[in-house]
Amino acid sequence: MEKNRQKQTNLKKQKKLNKLKSFLSMSILTIIIIYTIVSIVNLVINPSNTVIVKNGKISKEETDTGYIIREEQIIQGENYKNGMEQIVYEGSRVAKGESIFRYYSNGEDNLRQKIKTLDLKIQEAIENNNDDLSLADTKLLDTQISEKLRNINQLNSMQTIQETKKDINSLVKRKAQIAGEQSPSGSYLKKLIDERSGYENELNSGSEYIKSPVSGIVSYRIDGLENTLNTTDFSKYNKDFFSSLNLKTGQIISTSSETGKIVNNFICYIACTSRTPEANEAEIGTKVKILLPSSKIVDAKIEYITKENDTEVTLILSFTEGIDELLLYRKIIFDIIWWDCSGYKVANSAILEENNLNYVIRTKAGYLEKVLVKVIKKAEDYSIVTNYSTSQIKDLELKDNVKTSIMLYDELILEPTVEQIQETS
Repeated sequence: MEKNRQKQTNLKKQKKLNKLKSFLSMSILTIIIIYTIVSIVNLVINPSNTVIVKNGKISKEETDTGYIIREEQIIQGENYKNGMEQIVYEGSRVAKGESIFRYYSNGEDNLRQKIKTLDLKIQEAIENNNDDLSLADTKLLDTQISEKLRNINQLNSMQTIQETKKDINSLVKRKAQIAGEQSPSGSYLKKLIDERSGYENELNSGSEYIKSPVSGIVSYRIDGLENTLNTTDFSKYNKDFFSSLNLKTGQIISTSSETGKIVNNFICYIACTSRTPEANEAEIGTKVKILLPSSKIVDAKIEYITKENDTEVTLILSFTEGIDELLLYRKIIFDIIWWDCSGYKVANSAILEENNLNYVIRTKAGYLEKVLVKVIKKAEDYSIVTNYSTSQIKDLELKDNVKTSIMLYDELILEPTVEQIQETS
């Protein structure tokens, strides 16, 4: 009996102990959860009040609508109604005097059909007399033709494809000539080849070839504004002038089947109207950068400024790179980058100003230090800072408690309080 009572007593004690352990565990878990929640809430409401010094870049940019102004020379021949064949393709550079396109001759469709019919006859004659041909003379040609036929499907440049087709035709023609010279049926092949050559000469002699009057970039995208948006007189360009053109932003200029043009590949211009402080304070000759629609950044310079009113100016900017990228457009969205600066990037909320000098509060091993910094460039949220030189520091007559060297990965106080500032004294 005694043993049973003792056993029951121990069981009760064990149950009480287990309940106590469970209560303590739940209490600790609850405290941890509450602490975690409070910490998260505090972190959201009051985020970390320090920042690490890192290398970075800041810039001042603005987005504008720009009108492309180019030096363009329209080229058109007498037979423009016949349609054209491009010899030099869109965006390619040419020298003065180089043939860039030709107008089809009268009756060209009929001549081309005759040539096509003869090509089939020539090919059939070659195949029928293939055994009579000297393999030594034609094997290399066959290899070259086969290789070019295999590669043509992998090409993505229209100009390269056209050139490859011409090469193949030339090789086939050469093989036909060999066949005409060496096969027993050579007289028949030679007659077909001579007949084809006659039609080809007639085709070429009746064509009007157009040559480039100057060197530059070839374009067939004609919008009728080539003589309106020119570089002869920048003073005529203003906000109302561009508005009257009724152009759509980003619209692609259509390709002409009658006319081509040569574009100056050394310089291009873009005009925009802006109301930013930077634009209103700008001067002719000011150097900036512009971001093109292709995301390419190029150097630019302000060539002309028209004052629209008290808050707006129209700028004409020149640039020398990315000109061929803009042949598609007359009106675009682009960015002007007025300046950019690299170095120690620090949040403006960490910078204090006293007596025309700038300081930060650095926390180091639990201690706070007041550090002098030189602000190189300031943007809306961040600044680029550096250290003063030794000679400059001597002239500033600083207090002994002020440090004069900020370093990479220093930890700085954001929005330092009065107490934190006083702690550095």
